[in-house]
Amino acid sequence: MPLPSQNRADLSAPSATRIQPVVVGSKDATETVVDTILKPLSTIESAKRLAAYTAVDRHVKPEHIVIGIGSGSTVPYVVERIVQQGREANKDRVFIPTGFQSKELIVSSNLNLGDVDQYPTIDVTLDGADEVDRDLNCIKGGGACHLREKVLAEAARTFILVADYRKNVEYLGTNFKPGVPIEVVPFAYAKVLQNLHHILGSPKATLRMAVAKAGPVVSDNGNFIIDAPFEREHMEKPYDIMARIKMLTGVVEVGLFCHMAQAAYFGNEDGSVTVKYHDGKVETVAPPA
Repeated sequence: MPLPSQNRADLSAPSATRIQPVVVGSKDATETVVDTILKPLSTIESAKRLAAYTAVDRHVKPEHIVIGIGSGSTVPYVVERIVQQGREANKDRVFIPTGFQSKELIVSSNLNLGDVDQYPTIDVTLDGADEVDRDLNCIKGGGACHLREKVLAEAARTFILVADYRKNVEYLGTNFKPGVPIEVVPFAYAKVLQNLHHILGSPKATLRMAVAKAGPVVSDNGNFIIDAPFEREHMEKPYDIMARIKMLTGVVEVGLFCHMAQAAYFGNEDGSVTVKYHDGKVETVAPPA
């Protein structure tokens, strides 16, 4: 697969300014209006924006019509940069969400909303990650959207990860401690937990509980989420443990994405962006002068 263009993304906006483009819907409006809101960004938020902007500039091209929009805290910056490409660039595009958050981002940005039922082949999907290892395997599902995220990742001709420097690790589970997110049908959760505890070697696997309501987290698909931490020996071979979990009756999907991404973009504290490719190449994009 050809490597993306090496051109530097235009990230000249100061880190203390968050640019929120707004497409004006009046009949007289012909251009995208960029509303600049002075709002200081933390180092981490600046890193997320750097990663998102660089990835969009390299991978969302004029010929791309169907675009998958993932979930997570980096994704708003992805949509922000896409909107900045202008109304003309986006008028014929269709954007496919992975969940409620990305659907709301698409709608509120006046972009065309579509569904994977209508567009089972996607030109490019951009998504966040909870953690990415040296081989571009990643943990996803901290937001309980990993089933739909995996569908859009598999449907995409190009799947790109965007994250900040904290998510760039040698092996999964280094910084992300809750464990592997597992979506299960409610009827089977107790049996799946028992199998994780006693057969697969995750004695601390737990049902994820909601914060703003009593009871468990319920996914957009009406299922429960189990978080299963594993020891390093398992996480260094993520495909193997993913396959074993997936075989448990009642498991719908596992939040391990193995051998799926073509590249991962990590915004760094110093303003640079680290790009890791599926073929093992690593690139550092220098910060703006």
